[in-house]
Amino acid sequence: MKSTIALTLLSTTLFFAGSAAAEDMVFTSWGGTTQDAQKTYWAEAFTAAGNVAVTQDGPTDYGKIKAMVEAGNVTWDVVDVEGDYAVQAGNAGLLEKLDFSVIDKTKLDPRFVTDYSVGSFYYSFVIGCNKDAVAACPKTWAELFDTQKFPGKRTFYKWSAPGVIEAALLADGVPADKLYPLDLDRAFKKLDTIKADIVWWDSGAQSQQLLASAEAPFGSFWNGRLTALAETGVTVETFWTNNITAADALVVPKGAKNKDAAMKFIAQATSDQAQAQFATATGYAPINLESNTLMDAELRNSLPDMQADTQVNADMSYWAAHRDEIGTRWYAWQAK
Repeated sequence: MKSTIALTLLSTTLFFAGSAAAEDMVFTSWGGTTQDAQKTYWAEAFTAAGNVAVTQDGPTDYGKIKAMVEAGNVTWDVVDVEGDYAVQAGNAGLLEKLDFSVIDKTKLDPRFVTDYSVGSFYYSFVIGCNKDAVAACPKTWAELFDTQKFPGKRTFYKWSAPGVIEAALLADGVPADKLYPLDLDRAFKKLDTIKADIVWWDSGAQSQQLLASAEAPFGSFWNGRLTALAETGVTVETFWTNNITAADALVVPKGAKNKDAAMKFIAQATSDQAQAQFATATGYAPINLESNTLMDAELRNSLPDMQADTQVNADMSYWAAHRDEIGTRWYAWQAK
């Protein structure tokens, strides 16, 4: 009898534990310090406000999103993705439409709002330089591509995404307002001139290591990584001329099991306070238009949204439409 009661109690306990776990939602991002900040200021704050617990997963994997949606077994509820992918995936039917009766899009930067996504944060590709490692730092994209005046290795983002193609065209003299449609022949011809001197970074952490060690004493970086590196004592110079903006986006995969909680989570993550806290921790710009008033003035002035005079907005719709085509050519060129 005691055994029967014990088994019954155990089964009941497991049932309720399983039910509680099933109610938890899953947030997936890219890992590292960025996801650490998202966990602290978005996920934990969301749960503390009386909502469900948020389990962290990652890294973001576009192939996995597609496979989960097609199999009808979606285990991710909110995913941090690149902005051009968000547009492409929404058009392909892989995402849920967002509920803007829950998410207040009127307070969000309209550049990063679609039916299927809102901005997560936005950043700029800027020129970074380890000042102590070189005689002079390149300050423009043209100078970064000038191996005669600025000899040595330089580093760029490895993956096919907005940023490097635009930088090459700007370096070759294309006006910022004439970048699109991208002239890929011209861009790759310009990249050929420095290919032997490129060291690729495939993560924000690696970009910091390359710069700090002076293996590549200058290059193109996410602005937030330079801010964080400077705080460690490395003498970093950041140059904002023609900084190229891009954004991450928050999306809900089609068929997500916790769709209602996902919408509430996105509302929390894009609120003025959550965005201000995340921006303060990471150096990336908030996408909530009211967050700046909650931030330290000195820090606020170091963020991409305060560097708009010569800012170049990467065209996410163009990239979404040509993402696969550009990627095929990009990786073939890298492999040569």
